[in-house]
Amino acid sequence: MENTIIYLKRCKAMAKILVAGEIPQKGLELLSKDHLVEVFTGEKLITEAELKERIKDKDALLSLLSTSVTKEVIDQAPHLKIIANYGAGFNNIDFDYAASIGIPTTNTPIASTAATADLTFSLLLASARRVVEGDEVCRTVGFNGWAPLYFRGREVSGKTIGIVGFGQIGQAVAKRAAAFDMKVLYTSPSRKSPQVENALNATYVSFEELVAESDFITINCSYNPTMKHMFSTRQFEMMKSTAYLINCARGPIVDEAALIKALEEKQIEGAGIDVFEFEPEISEGLKNLKNVVLTPHIGNATFEARDAMANMAAGNIVKVLNGEAPSYVINGVVKETILV
Repeated sequence: MENTIIYLKRCKAMAKILVAGEIPQKGLELLSKDHLVEVFTGEKLITEAELKERIKDKDALLSLLSTSVTKEVIDQAPHLKIIANYGAGFNNIDFDYAASIGIPTTNTPIASTAATADLTFSLLLASARRVVEGDEVCRTVGFNGWAPLYFRGREVSGKTIGIVGFGQIGQAVAKRAAAFDMKVLYTSPSRKSPQVENALNATYVSFEELVAESDFITINCSYNPTMKHMFSTRQFEMMKSTAYLINCARGPIVDEAALIKALEEKQIEGAGIDVFEFEPEISEGLKNLKNVVLTPHIGNATFEARDAMANMAAGNIVKVLNGEAPSYVINGVVKETILV
């Protein structure tokens, strides 16, 4: 079969595992120790049609965040015992349907925390201090020398940061903000304990207050369909004209057309975007703007994080195939013993 690598190790009870794209070697080594592993290696993402064909005889699926695992895909795999998603998100999987037929779905949280928080601050600093713009100038037209009014940006130190979503990543962003003496506001579905707030010097506020009061807004929440276009025309009108929006969460949280308009009309000063509404497509309007820094969904793209994610996803598959309960189950299907 084209676009396939087969990892084969003979063992007493060999299971068949499909890995929907290439992952770090550490994860493959863990899976192939006792099982037959098939890895999709195509230059483009695996299609739903090809996924349906390859999954028919598989006992486990290691899906990528970019792999659409629909009900129709799941129905093609009568032997499927687990879907292990390589990514902290899981909106690419019909996990409710998987739960209805007893298939646990897992993700890889925590491993992404430091890397994503680092990138959040990278985009914040790069956009505020016009780093990418400056790099382009240096590589093209050059500059005439230091001047008082030349290439001014915004200081980050002492400003107010508003963090949307205060889970592991949001709290990690708050820790980094402390180094810049920033005032930390946050909004979240539930308020954190006084101990957490005090440790991070963070203040819980309403979403509306956060939008209106923050100099920098970072989106670090998980995604569900009710959050689509949480940031749209109304929110950009509420923001300070000197404010910056940073999104390292999920693209559909931001109305991309409204963001482009807000940046073009200087309703807000800038943005840093790692995820896109129509990903992997990026709106031409964003590409044409100087006051936005764009990165290609690399929030957790570090050697350390990606290795840890591979180990977590592969480890959950191994647990299930050994009759053990997996970790980080997101659809409520946890069994002490899972028959193989």
